Amino acid sequence: MRFCTALFAACAGLIVSIAGSLPASAATRNVVLLFGERVELPALSAMEAEIARTLRSNSAERTEIFSENMDLSRFGSPSYRAALRDFLHQKYSDKKIDVAVAVMAPGLDFLLTSGDAIFPGASIAFSGLDRGELADRPLPRGVDGVFSKKEFAPTLELALRLHPETRQIVVVSGTSDFEASLLADAKKEFTAFEKRVSFTYVSNVPIKDLLVQLSQLPKQSIVLFVSFFQDGAGESFVPQEVVERLSSASSAPVYGFTDQFLGRGIVGGSLYSFAALGSETAKLIVRILTEPAHTQLLLDVPRRLMFDWRQMQRWGVSENRLPPGSEIHFREPPLWDRYRWQMALIVAVVLGQAVLIGVLMNERRRRRYAEVQVGRRTAELAHFNRYSMAGELTASIAHELNQPLGSILTNAETAELLLKSSAPDLAELREIVADIRHDDKRASEVLQRLRSMLKKAPSEISDLDLNEIAGESVQLLSPLSIAREINLGGIIAPLPLPIRGDPVQLQQVIVNLIVNAMDAVSKMPRAERRVTVSTARDDDFAEVSVTDTGSGIPTEKIKEVFEPFFTTKAQGMGLGLSIARTIVESHKGQLSAENRANGGATFRVKLPLAAAPQ
Repeated sequence: MRFCTALFAACAGLIVSIAGSLPASAATRNVVLLFGERVELPALSAMEAEIARTLRSNSAERTEIFSENMDLSRFGSPSYRAALRDFLHQKYSDKKIDVAVAVMAPGLDFLLTSGDAIFPGASIAFSGLDRGELADRPLPRGVDGVFSKKEFAPTLELALRLHPETRQIVVVSGTSDFEASLLADAKKEFTAFEKRVSFTYVSNVPIKDLLVQLSQLPKQSIVLFVSFFQDGAGESFVPQEVVERLSSASSAPVYGFTDQFLGRGIVGGSLYSFAALGSETAKLIVRILTEPAHTQLLLDVPRRLMFDWRQMQRWGVSENRLPPGSEIHFREPPLWDRYRWQMALIVAVVLGQAVLIGVLMNERRRRRYAEVQVGRRTAELAHFNRYSMAGELTASIAHELNQPLGSILTNAETAELLLKSSAPDLAELREIVADIRHDDKRASEVLQRLRSMLKKAPSEISDLDLNEIAGESVQLLSPLSIAREINLGGIIAPLPLPIRGDPVQLQQVIVNLIVNAMDAVSKMPRAERRVTVSTARDDDFAEVSVTDTGSGIPTEKIKEVFEPFFTTKAQGMGLGLSIARTIVESHKGQLSAENRANGGATFRVKLPLAAAPQ
């Protein structure tokens, strides 16, 4: 039994020995952050977040962080401080706090007077104090801290460098005790600049009056924003929100002293950074937790030259004038960086469209070239068609020429006999000469009509009367109709039918239709051979129709008569009607064919009437 008891005691001692040798990191370390102001303020919120982030990334121990918002700028009475002390003592009575950190000077004063009662045994640290805030007061042993120098002169010097024409400095601050202290420090530093510029200090006015005052600042002014928790009317504010309103209203650029105002309306300045302060504070806490026997740690956070790109653009501050090492925030990236994929897509679309337009333009050019070539070939075919038709008209033309030529010959012989007489009859000779002139004119007209039909010339669009073209076509083919013993007649509209077109081409169409009609009635009995050419107005169109009394067009072939190389003639080429339709359509008209109920066929040409002159 004694042996068992001794063995149990030895094991228990071993367990205690092993537990005592375990690393301290197995326990949770507790840290309290005492913020002199509301932690929801953007600057303090950023600082708190940076402390938490850096602690978690730099400490191997599990650390729990507690935050307390003392709000001393709004509630700083002795009774409030006493109540706050009692509240915190009660709140943390069952917590072992390892480190208590005071953020800003009011929090440190509170810890130095009440820290031992609230957090017995805790290490005391501070963050965000200026060395000048301690004055001649020595820090107790065991109190560590991170200093952040509250300098105002560097920002003013920087502002004057960027705006060398400045003549007036307007310093804006709130009325709280904290801000009164800051403003007093700023005035001391600005004393060295009073020979260069004039100073106006604005702190004890309501904010609405302040906004009006800043909106009416003369040129060559600069605004320096210190802080603004409370205005002259006693109303409380958030400094970050105030600086935004001031910057929007101000007619002069606004500069500041802390990075909490960057992006809120200030151009920039030599700023102390709350994020950097939070990072250094977290590193200090780690050292306090891991080095219990350390010497006093007093660190400094350097200031940073920081600027807002948007405000630089607003006030015309050139980047080239900034000191080396300046940080530019909120710079708008180039369009290519912001909209890279969108711009690439747009460029691709534009290039695609350019290629497509190029292809379409090339196709259009080729089509236009093809159309020109087709037009030339059509004109050549039409000219060839007119020559072919002239062959058919040779006999009738010769017959028509023989009549005036025969008369000329007879009159010439008669005149010759009269001249041989001893007393020629001059009156009769005059009649003979007149007859010769008349017959010569007839022959000349026949040749002129033939020349007009056969000439090869570019298309000439002019004002025409469809009645005249139809009448000339009938007159041209009258000899042929006589030779073929065909009754060719014309029914011309009583009023002119004004159109615009090429007279040669349109006459060719009508002549072609008349000749085809003559061919259609050539096998009919002599008494039934009739071809009628008539003109009329149909709404906004002028119409000429050629009607024959032949056998008509086979029903199954009526849709093919205008196709190239379609013909019912043994010696025909099948191009006449195709060329005729091409000519009519080029004049924005229509050419159609239909069978008559009582036999024969009618070919109808419709052309748009020319607009009446204004």
